[in-house]
Amino acid sequence: MSAIEHNVGVLKRLAGTRELLAVVKADGYGHGAATAARAALAGGATWLGVADPEEALALRAAGIDAPLLAWLLHTEADFGPVADRGIDLGVSSEAQVERVAATAPGAAVQIKLDTGLSRNGVEAREWGRVFEAAAALEREGALRVRGLFSHLANTSPEEDALAEERFADAVRLARGAGLDPVLLHLASTAAAVMRDQSAFTMVRCGIGIYGVSPFGDPERVPDGLRPAMTLATEVAAVRRVPAGAGVSYDHIWRAERPTTLALVPLGYADGVPRAASNRAEVLLGGRRRPVRGRIAMDQFLVDVGDDEVRVGDEVVLFGDPATGAPSADEWGRWADTIGYEIVTRIGPRVLREPV
Repeated sequence: MSAIEHNVGVLKRLAGTRELLAVVKADGYGHGAATAARAALAGGATWLGVADPEEALALRAAGIDAPLLAWLLHTEADFGPVADRGIDLGVSSEAQVERVAATAPGAAVQIKLDTGLSRNGVEAREWGRVFEAAAALEREGALRVRGLFSHLANTSPEEDALAEERFADAVRLARGAGLDPVLLHLASTAAAVMRDQSAFTMVRCGIGIYGVSPFGDPERVPDGLRPAMTLATEVAAVRRVPAGAGVSYDHIWRAERPTTLALVPLGYADGVPRAASNRAEVLLGGRRRPVRGRIAMDQFLVDVGDDEVRVGDEVVLFGDPATGAPSADEWGRWADTIGYEIVTRIGPRVLREPV
């Protein structure tokens, strides 16, 4: 069983909702959208989610026919080709509701609501008008409102509780306008594992299905989740250097004693963050080894001391900590970012091999 398939099963049990939407936007957070989608569906996901219609159409072209939601829309687009492929559209304004009805009669929509994140989504002051407009169009057969959804800021339990209260108010208002949405979803991975989901019918799990912490903390990965991505390569060159030798650009590190350096043929063009220079570690020869000097566009160096290392030896940048490797979350900490960015930024030169 793949890690993604396993993780979806874990998250679905933790959330306890009837439906689980697996988020496979941004090429499946760098894992490959179609590969991630198939594994998530095998693990029990009932929906798939992407950012934009182009990503949704790519999944359909790959032969994936599962229920699918795309939620970042260009208001002036023709939504007919998208709706014709059975893709739900996440609408965030009255203008988008009207555009869907005009270009894709009968399409299913899910209305995105702003409950405190201040990004996309219908503003609270416009909820009533948008619900009335959507209900009128639904009565005419111009569209179908399948769901209501929003997103939590994960700022604090108190902020999340307030957003849930606002969402409950919106649901009551929508039903009062004559809508009967069957899908209600608010939680991404963090809330799915930390907050009671009994008031909702679906959760949207993104980073958790890939086994990366939703809390930006290497020490806070929900129990039972396994990293889905291992980034590995081979030693490209080995060099013995004397004490005082400068290493890589700007010589921000110099050898304090004679040591052996192993060249790793990956760099920031491949998504290895330059910000982790002189801070990160890799797994090489059964031990963690420190990155020395600047990470360059295509390569960086690690210090192996007096140990014997050969060209062709495997180097694991990140993977499953159970193997001794660093995690993507640790690389996030070394680069002053989060694990999400580490896995999502892996570039196209890196070969993806499903396992």
